[in-house]
Amino acid sequence: MTEIISIDVQSERQRIGQILDGKPEEYAWFVNTYSQHVLDFTSRMLPNAEDAREVAQDAFVKAFRSLASFGFHSSFCTWVCRIAYHESLNRLKHQQPHYVDIADIPALEDDEELSTGREERIILMEEVIDDLPPDERMLLHLYYYEDRPLREISYIMDAEPNALATRLHRIRKKLLQMIRQKENE
Repeated sequence: MTEIISIDVQSERQRIGQILDGKPEEYAWFVNTYSQHVLDFTSRMLPNAEDAREVAQDAFVKAFRSLASFGFHSSFCTWVCRIAYHESLNRLKHQQPHYVDIADIPALEDDEELSTGREERIILMEEVIDDLPPDERMLLHLYYYEDRPLREISYIMDAEPNALATRLHRIRKKLLQMIRQKENE
């Protein structure tokens, strides 16, 4: 699970002020502080690790170039994640489908731990979640794994909080249907 970062907003404001006043080297602090979080974020949307790294880096570059327009309506981390989210969606739109050779998929070995019902349900849930579109996976991740409020998710995903609550409800119903379908296979 991604670690939730808690940084003093006043400290961020001061650093951004220093950057805008001609000390661009201060931006390294933001990159060092948030790079792993943003990479984890993009990795959940993009199946290719290299693409995830590139998009995370691009998000920081775009944030740096747009720093003067940052309005402090959110934390810097939330803002750069919003940029990374939209960059990830753009990358997915322009990507060719990614095919995997079945020979490259490792076989599941019989393991006593996997035979228990709980582990099987967890594996099934992970498989079903992986089958969701990237934006639905990201919404689930932000809400359930990162425990972010809908208000913050709405900023990142550029959607109304009520619309996201409705989408979460629909995704949960969809997951239930997908799980039942896989269990009957």
